[in-house]
Amino acid sequence: MEFLYGDRELDHLRARDARLAAAIDRIGHVSREVDTDLFSSVIHHIIGQQVSTAAQRTVWRRFLELTDGDVTAERVCARSREELQALGMTWRKADYILDFAGRVRDGGFDMDALNDLPDDAVRERLSSLRGIGPWTAEMLMIFCMQRPDVVSYGDLAILRGMRMLYRKKAIDRGTFDRYRKRYSPYGTTASLYLWAIAGGALPELTDPAVPKKKGEKAP
Repeated sequence: MEFLYGDRELDHLRARDARLAAAIDRIGHVSREVDTDLFSSVIHHIIGQQVSTAAQRTVWRRFLELTDGDVTAERVCARSREELQALGMTWRKADYILDFAGRVRDGGFDMDALNDLPDDAVRERLSSLRGIGPWTAEMLMIFCMQRPDVVSYGDLAILRGMRMLYRKKAIDRGTFDRYRKRYSPYGTTASLYLWAIAGGALPELTDPAVPKKKGEKAP
C-alpha cells in the first residue's frame, strides 16, 4: 500500500508554487509505501533509531519471530526486557518498547483516539511516548496515519529539497513556515516531491549549501 494522492493535491500545489509545479511535471508520480499498523510501526521506529537500515531489518525480523508475527500490546508485554535486548537492541530501547506496549494495554495510551485529533495534538501525543520525538511522530503521521498536511522541519532531506528547489543556502524556520503554508492543506504530497528532489530526481539541481567544485556552474 502506498501514500495516496492525485489530481486534487497536485493541481493545488501547481497553482501555488511554480517551481514545485515544474518539478512535479518532470518527476511524475512518487510512490512511498505506508504501513497502517500504527502500534507495530511505533516499535519499528524505536528499533531503527541510530542504527543502520540493515541492523533495523535484522532486529525487526527477530522481533517478529519472537511475537510469532502478531505484534500486539499483550504479546509484547508478555516478553521480558532481557528477551527484547537479546534481539540486538539496547536496554533503553527495550524499556521504551515495554513502556509503550504497557500503556496501550492498560489504556493509558489510546491509539484509536488519535484518529479524531488535529495534527498538532497527534504530534504532541506521539511525542509523549518514550523514544518518540517530534520527527518520528511526523513520520508516523505520514507513513502510518496518512495525514495529508505534514511537512517536517526536523527532516534534513526536506530542508535539502527546499534548498535545492528554491536555490537557497539555508532554510530558516520563517522561510520553512512560508513554504509549508503555501503547500497546505496538501503538505505531505509536497514532502514526497521534496524528498525526491533531495534524492537526486532532478540531477541538475545541486544543494546551494554545499560549496561548488572548481569550474562547476550553477544551475
